[in-house]
Amino acid sequence: MTPTADKNTSRNKFISDSLKESSDTKLRILQQCLPDISRAVDIIIHAFHQKKKVLLCGNGGSAADAQHLATEFVIRLSPAIQRPGLPAIALTTDTSMLTAGANDLGYDNVFTRSLEALGQEGDVLIGISTSGNSLSVNNAFKKAREMNMATIGFLGKGGGASKDLVDLALIVPSDDSQRVQEGHITIGHIIFQEVEQEMFG
Repeated sequence: MTPTADKNTSRNKFISDSLKESSDTKLRILQQCLPDISRAVDIIIHAFHQKKKVLLCGNGGSAADAQHLATEFVIRLSPAIQRPGLPAIALTTDTSMLTAGANDLGYDNVFTRSLEALGQEGDVLIGISTSGNSLSVNNAFKKAREMNMATIGFLGKGGGASKDLVDLALIVPSDDSQRVQEGHITIGHIIFQEVEQEMFG
């Protein structure tokens, strides 16, 4: 076997194994998380019916997921459903606020400060953390509870410290950060599409 052929065989195996692992993770989500995903739909619909909003936070790839999912609520997810925008804010997108908060209050408090300013009783905070041990996200969960907000954790790796700080822990059954992140966006799309469908479909 030539070096190029050997390299291609190894690469194809990696691709195949990764796709199978991703698929297996999503099947475990189906087996282990279905009731909690349904409960998340109920929590969010209740908040929207009460004229409340959803706030989202996370770090790194989870910050990107927070921004992505907030956009699905504000704009729309399904082109087949004509509806008004739904109030959702990603606390991860204002660079001036994030850098001022990190500089003046410490990074672990940046989302907490945003919640103080933008959140209110009855809102929903979705915190996204692959490990469940992000201090900035967990501090936000604590602040949200003080403010009588509903809290949902998109978590992985057993849930970490976050699982005891939230009303509802959606824990992707994987210890691989990539698989956890893929699970988070899949769960988010399912929840958000069902919210959209039940409210406006």
